[in-house]
Amino acid sequence: MAVLLLAGCYSNNCPLENMVTCNYGFYDSEGTAINYHDTITVTTLMPGYKTVYTYRKLGNMTVTKDYRDTALVNQGYTESMTQQRKDTILLNKLIGASNMKVPMSWFHEEDTLILSYRTIVKKDTIKIQHMSYPNVELPECGTYRFHTLQGITATDAAIDHIEIGESKVDYEGNVNVKIFFNGVATE
Repeated sequence: MAVLLLAGCYSNNCPLENMVTCNYGFYDSEGTAINYHDTITVTTLMPGYKTVYTYRKLGNMTVTKDYRDTALVNQGYTESMTQQRKDTILLNKLIGASNMKVPMSWFHEEDTLILSYRTIVKKDTIKIQHMSYPNVELPECGTYRFHTLQGITATDAAIDHIEIGESKVDYEGNVNVKIFFNGVATE
């Protein structure tokens, strides 16, 4: 009688928190950690443009679609076509937060983030230069993309200044970027 023994291969050494994001901490202009009380929406600029179709008909609401809709034209709507940037919302309506976590581009050396505020008309633009590289700790854990921050700039609508905290962006959760706000909505 033969006994067949099968051994399974597994690893409990894989990290449980393995999402790689750039971690931004919020501070007042003096360097004290704060909760930012305004509403923030973070958008990133994607390369290239997309075609957007707008349909209008007197007495009806305007309809905007990312594709051509001949059914609306057949219903009497007029169609106009425009080119728009490929923006993507990364965080929508973040309120009263002390930090934010934003994914980074794998294939571009610079990410551009647009921060929109509820109470401030102007927007802030953050440009962050980085290098992206694959990281494999154990084959059974998979491959992750880590980043090394190389430079950062920001406009001054609500941001006093910005600096790199920890340049290695991985899944450890360290504060990679410190945003120092200028006092608006920091109470």
